[in-house]
Amino acid sequence: MKLSLNPNIDPSKVNILVVDDIPLNVLLVKKMLQPLGFSTEEAEDGVVAMEMISREKPDLILLDLMMPRMNGFEVLRRLRADEATKSIPVIILSALNSNDDVAKGIAMGAEDYITKPIIMERLQNSVIEQVNKLFNS
Repeated sequence: MKLSLNPNIDPSKVNILVVDDIPLNVLLVKKMLQPLGFSTEEAEDGVVAMEMISREKPDLILLDLMMPRMNGFEVLRRLRADEATKSIPVIILSALNSNDDVAKGIAMGAEDYITKPIIMERLQNSVIEQVNKLFNS
């Protein structure tokens, strides 16, 4: 079932940060989100992501786990430990698909965990659900 974005939300004002070290993955995620009209930015690893997040405070973060320099679990740990970023919703997008990895991601504070290969409707529904929650509270 396809979820709908709250009609009172202007998707072009919603900023989503896509964090993945593989450019093709970033491109695919951005293509999947394009029909929804959100504004997207990208970071190629956790270090760059943390710098961007501290400057720009995205509304939502789509986070890969396996990256060089700083992995997604460490990014999530730092986000949740910082008063300024702890409430930014995070959806993990990862090839790590064991029950332990999924449980760890959720326990660390991710709002959702989507395994790769990413199914477009699953990603869109998860993003819409988080954006609706953000702007309905």
